[in-house]
Amino acid sequence: MAVAASPAPAAAPDTPGAASGLTPVHRLGEQILGAVAEIGSLAEFSGLTFSWMARRRPRWSVLVPNFYAIGVQSVPVVAITGTFIGMVLAVQAHSQFNAMGMASRLGSVINISLVKELGPVLAATMLAGRVGSSMAAELGTMRVTEQIDALSALGTNPINYLVVPRFLACVLLIPLLTLMADFMGVIGGAVVSTQLLKVDSFYYWYHSRQYVGGLDLLAGVFKSYFFGSAIALISCHRGFHSKAGAEGVGKAATEAFVFSFIAILFTDFVIGIVWNAAYYAIWPDTAGLL
Repeated sequence: MAVAASPAPAAAPDTPGAASGLTPVHRLGEQILGAVAEIGSLAEFSGLTFSWMARRRPRWSVLVPNFYAIGVQSVPVVAITGTFIGMVLAVQAHSQFNAMGMASRLGSVINISLVKELGPVLAATMLAGRVGSSMAAELGTMRVTEQIDALSALGTNPINYLVVPRFLACVLLIPLLTLMADFMGVIGGAVVSTQLLKVDSFYYWYHSRQYVGGLDLLAGVFKSYFFGSAIALISCHRGFHSKAGAEGVGKAATEAFVFSFIAILFTDFVIGIVWNAAYYAIWPDTAGLL
């Protein structure tokens, strides 16, 4: 009896999309849905963190090491960064101001830029790079080695024990780091301007005092609370949802810094708009002064 010939195999697809059955539109939709799912997961994670923070106060034995690691050990890098930013601003802005005959007003531009924008943003960026990546890698390693699952098995809530202390340390200490960056930047800019660039020190500080007020300093400190919250929540979330293996932990640490930096810039933009709108609503006569 004759055996029926088997059908010829189908031709291999020419494109990767055809191999997986997905068109570029499908892949784009998949990425969008994945991003929405990640945002929802971060929102749920943040809600659990806030609920545990209100429900139970962390022990000092857990808080103090986090305060030291996040706050005290970040002081040198924040101070050095702030100092050099003030010095660079002085060097770059002096030639333009000197050409317009306004070199004596250099202090106002340097100091208000540091206090309102560069100080808070750079302090938060340094914190995200030094602390955020470390938190994500540490928690990611605990996830991979099943230490987080062991805490749950022993009756300890991992978010209350691991996330809440880190969140409080970031939120409570980043304003102090911001003030440190502001102070060192002001000193660095003043030294370069008055000693190297020969700007008159009296007029340098006089114009700084005229244009930089307490409200400007408050604006920078106010932003830092949101920056610290974003860094802590994003970094801990990335660590808790780390993939297995060394590659997964490294990816979690990288994503923690990148996403935190994007959140810092976006938050800075939104708060800047809201702050200016509120300021002009309260003092409408100063709309052309800021």
